[in-house]
Amino acid sequence: MSQVLSHWNLLPAHEAAKAILPCCGSRTWANGMAFSRPLQDVATLLATSDRIWRGVSAVDWLEAFHSHPRIGETRGSLETSARSLNWSAQEQSQAVKSDDSLKQAIVEGNLEYEERFGRIFIICARGKSAAEILANLRKRLNNDEVTELREAAEQQRQIMQIRLRKWLAE
Repeated sequence: MSQVLSHWNLLPAHEAAKAILPCCGSRTWANGMAFSRPLQDVATLLATSDRIWRGVSAVDWLEAFHSHPRIGETRGSLETSARSLNWSAQEQSQAVKSDDSLKQAIVEGNLEYEERFGRIFIICARGKSAAEILANLRKRLNNDEVTELREAAEQQRQIMQIRLRKWLAE
């Protein structure tokens, strides 16, 4: 068992929830994780995260989405932790390494997405180029509300899996 996980298993529930919150941004998910302890290994941690994420409400999903900066930006909401912002910057590193016209197209796509769906565009950006992100954004603009909410939730789940592994490695 990792030292981070061993220590986290021993924290009071409110501290455990606060410690893991940057991995997701949903307080309901973080509380569910804290109350699911002890978790013995990475596989159990990831499976528990998935189970809880799939059981939370759409309101909880939206809370998690709200904790992210827009693709191509480095600032999130006031509630976003420095750790979460740092992880976002790492995850989006490929997206920011693009020419100005591509960056502008992503900005415009973000605005169109927000106008259509009323929330920011969420994508697991790790390893994706700016062109790939833009293509995905444009494709998802064609989704209906229900389909897109589920897709965004799946992208958030993938982000959480990456962040949980990073959290354990710190």
